[in-house]
Amino acid sequence: MKITIRLIVSLVFVVALAAFVFSFYQVRGEKARLEVELERRSLVLAESLQESVMPLLQSNSLDRLKRLVERFGNRERLLGVAVYDSSSNILTATAKLKPKISQPFPPVVNSIAENRPTGSFIELDGKTMYLFTLPVSHEDRIIGAMALFHDASYIDIRLKEIWKHNLLRFVTSSLLIIVITLLVVRWSITGPIAQIAQWVRELRIGGRAGQSAALPRGDVLAPLISEVTHLAKSLALARARAEEEARLRVNAESLWTANRLKEHMRVELGGKKLFLVSNREPYMHIREGRAIKSIVPAGGLVTALDPVMRICDGVWIAHGSGEADREAVDNNDKLRVPPEEPAYTLKRVWLTKEEENGYYYGFSNEGIWPLCHITHTRPVFRLEDWVYYQRVNEKFADALLKEITDEDSPLILIQDYHLALVPLLLKEKRPDAKTAIFWHIPWPNPEVFGICPWQKEILIGMLGADIIGFHIQLHCNNFLDTVDRFLESKSDWAQFSVNRGAHTTLIKPFPISVSFEGFLDKTAAGEEREALKKNILKEIAVQAIYLGVGVDRIDYTKGIPERFRAIERFLEKYPEFMEKFTFVELGAPSRTHIKRYHDLLAEVEETVDAINWRFRTKEWKPIVFLKGHHSHETINPFYRASDICMVTSLHDGMNLVAKEFVASRDDEDGALILSQFTGASRELKDAIIINPYDIEATADAICLSLKMEAADRSERMKRMRAVVKEYNIYRWAGNLIADLARLRL
Repeated sequence: MKITIRLIVSLVFVVALAAFVFSFYQVRGEKARLEVELERRSLVLAESLQESVMPLLQSNSLDRLKRLVERFGNRERLLGVAVYDSSSNILTATAKLKPKISQPFPPVVNSIAENRPTGSFIELDGKTMYLFTLPVSHEDRIIGAMALFHDASYIDIRLKEIWKHNLLRFVTSSLLIIVITLLVVRWSITGPIAQIAQWVRELRIGGRAGQSAALPRGDVLAPLISEVTHLAKSLALARARAEEEARLRVNAESLWTANRLKEHMRVELGGKKLFLVSNREPYMHIREGRAIKSIVPAGGLVTALDPVMRICDGVWIAHGSGEADREAVDNNDKLRVPPEEPAYTLKRVWLTKEEENGYYYGFSNEGIWPLCHITHTRPVFRLEDWVYYQRVNEKFADALLKEITDEDSPLILIQDYHLALVPLLLKEKRPDAKTAIFWHIPWPNPEVFGICPWQKEILIGMLGADIIGFHIQLHCNNFLDTVDRFLESKSDWAQFSVNRGAHTTLIKPFPISVSFEGFLDKTAAGEEREALKKNILKEIAVQAIYLGVGVDRIDYTKGIPERFRAIERFLEKYPEFMEKFTFVELGAPSRTHIKRYHDLLAEVEETVDAINWRFRTKEWKPIVFLKGHHSHETINPFYRASDICMVTSLHDGMNLVAKEFVASRDDEDGALILSQFTGASRELKDAIIINPYDIEATADAICLSLKMEAADRSERMKRMRAVVKEYNIYRWAGNLIADLARLRL
């Protein structure tokens, strides 16, 4: 009963507060409206009366003036009119009003003195009146004034009526709320609880042990009813359920989640911070007009590591490449990110244009990138680029050393091929630091890596780390082969380690992944997914039945032209899909300063135009190329709505697009066409694996995906989702950080 009373009182209080606020604003608005209306009516009447009064004042015709005043003084809500000469002396006034007007009358004196109309609310003879005073002039000379007295008491009466009516509404609403609340509580809570109590009592005294059908049903009491029902189970059923729960607990403990990683890191790190170093920053600031906007740069590194850094509240050191990045940091070049919910610290390192061109565009992306990705693009190595590469690595190392000055045995995680020299630079000054470098791209065989003129320097720099991580075991094998070929060192193939001097480096595979939970969205399942597809097709102005999607940086390693040629061949071989299948490519331009990338972007656009020109109709085209930097919020609807996703990399370390697509498909539908040259193909074996160079086979794979039985598609997707769910980004981070934290130097 107390709960019911508290509920009723709370509801009545809220309704009363709302009624008071609404009434207050209604009264204030109505008062303002009535006052403005009265002022306007007074002005119109005064101006019309002025035309009759002015000649009478000029001729000093007091009798006619008096008759005029008496005639106008009988109008609705007009209590009277008074006329004054230029000295503010009253000449005539409505008979009932004249005895009540003082001499001199201040409002009239002020109006004549200021030569302007005035209006005000006054109290006269116990009544609220609106006084409007208008100077009467002739040829720019004031010859007198008029004062109009309107009855304003009706305004107060109207406002009191509003309060009265709203009070009546409040009382009525409160009574209805009380009645409805009592009925809802009786029907939905107290009544069912009484039934449950009676049923439990009968169970306790040995009555209807197994009869649960008579129990009330409903969302509010469903958990309680479920728990009470379990009391009637037999001992054998209880034992079976306990065994099932034990099995589920074991499975749950094998799954890595954000909470598990957070607790795991709390134990492993023991309060230490994690320091992460990469070239690419997780958040970039750009200008949009006069405003500054924060965006997430394209790329798998940010997708993978941002959830980890949110958990550990560490420090991420990266190159500040945004045009407005300097305006967003403090005096120490730091800021808290993400902007909407700060969880960790970003420290930005500044590079000159020459350093960026030499280190990033030059050595890293014209040298190391094509060297490691065997895609028949010749790597270019220039001495000046190598000099800048060393200089920038030293700059990153110095920034990191400054951050870890007060840290004892700091934990450092260095990212990718841009910073291969940082581990050695760090180890030389802080041998107590536990350091890992994760190489996000493939590692080639020794013959290919030997092309680099500074292969020994890069290997020595990397071996300054305590752990070197790659995506797959093949890359670890290639790295050890390369070390054996070019360095004097001891490689332990049993332990997968390299001993050089007094330092040992472990070489281990850590297959990177995505946050599985981050892609869950039940709103896209079933019929709602079809509605989502229709909306997307409407937005891109295409009529089709089947939708394909590709999400890439515009890079020659991603096999985008090969993908489009396969779509062209697919339409040639299977014309029944003409005007039915449309492929959307979400492409983010990248490294356009480099000629090879600039030419690739032009090639992609020309290929799309040529294929569309060949096949398109009035309301359909086979390929839609959406060029730009797309956020995850933009990409996810395409993942969920598409029938197929194509990942046709010519060579890739992992490729997280494949895993993002699988994670997003909580409807357990859709097909993944995946290149055999990606690290992801080692895990997602239920994808349709292709050789992207084989245009005929890729075209057949598209047809197979679209014609595949729904049950087969669903089974494949279920198995792939189980893999991504188990081997997620939290597992990757947990294993890598645990190995790093447990090192004994």
